[in-house]
Amino acid sequence: MRRGTWPIRDNFLRLVPGGSPADFDITNTASGLLAPLLITRVPGTPGQTAAQQHFVSFFRRALPKWEVLWQNSTGATPATGDRQIPFQNLVFRREPPWTKRRPGQANLLTLVAHYDSKIAPDGFIGATDSAAPCAVLMHVARSIDQYLTQMHDEMIALGENGGTPAMDMGVQIMLLDGEEAFVSWTDTDSLYGARALAEEWENTPYPALANYQNPMRQISLFVLLDLLGSANPRVPSYFQTTHWAYQKMGAIESRMRDLGLLESKPASPFLPEGGKLANMFNRAWVGDDHVPFMARGAPILHLIPSPFPSVWHTMADDGPHLDIPTVRDWAKIVTAFALEWLDMMEVEPAAPAA
Repeated sequence: MRRGTWPIRDNFLRLVPGGSPADFDITNTASGLLAPLLITRVPGTPGQTAAQQHFVSFFRRALPKWEVLWQNSTGATPATGDRQIPFQNLVFRREPPWTKRRPGQANLLTLVAHYDSKIAPDGFIGATDSAAPCAVLMHVARSIDQYLTQMHDEMIALGENGGTPAMDMGVQIMLLDGEEAFVSWTDTDSLYGARALAEEWENTPYPALANYQNPMRQISLFVLLDLLGSANPRVPSYFQTTHWAYQKMGAIESRMRDLGLLESKPASPFLPEGGKLANMFNRAWVGDDHVPFMARGAPILHLIPSPFPSVWHTMADDGPHLDIPTVRDWAKIVTAFALEWLDMMEVEPAAPAA
């Protein structure tokens, strides 16, 4: 299902926020989006609980119209033997109000990051992996919320509230647990939360007259952010089937740079492969939380650099090694992409008078 039929206009791009200085200040644990996540977040530990509290309190306080969903599972790991470790996925969902009593009605732009951190080395933070992507998604949710409200209100006033899948658009932020391997990456020692959630959604049928068969089919696009926050990222286009969506995001980045709206000065664009041809795609891709969803048919846009940041899986992947202008630029680019995907151009604020 292709969204963003009409490109977001320059005026709207100029209004896309990059977050206040406090949001991505690595020392602002009181009110920031990022700093409270710059802790160890290993499943089954107090750091996991602290991260969950940060997410839930933010949405309940700042975004009360978003539904808060938990998906819980347990699993044994090679590092813990028979002891079951809890894995807790969080889903924050904003559907059109007329679909709330009609499960399976809305299609959902799905923005995803994992929030757990590696068990080793001891004290590993994982700022790019994936505290910064989580903070970016919190920013995106807050930035698009007012436009979602305005769009829904205007559709209700015009009598356009529902009836076709194209009209019934929503968004969900998925923060997944247990992405990291406990010992070494294998099909069974990784993606604990993603595997549990994808299986549950595939096996949760909706009523016969719903637009979509199950929660898995509601995903209009699965956009996964990982290892973002270092300077000079180079994110390839991994999948031919979603190359058109990659091109849309790349065009947004290019336009924002031309308008002087981005802070970073990378050696090349974050998303440099807009001109990639069909015969240039191969079967190479990076294993990550998208895999269980891709196996069940979800369309995937994977935003992960290649090569990985130099701090990957080292103790240097911490707050001081983040490039904050790059983090804020990702926040702007993904926000603008979400606005365009959700066809928000009709609620674009008027340009200021000359």
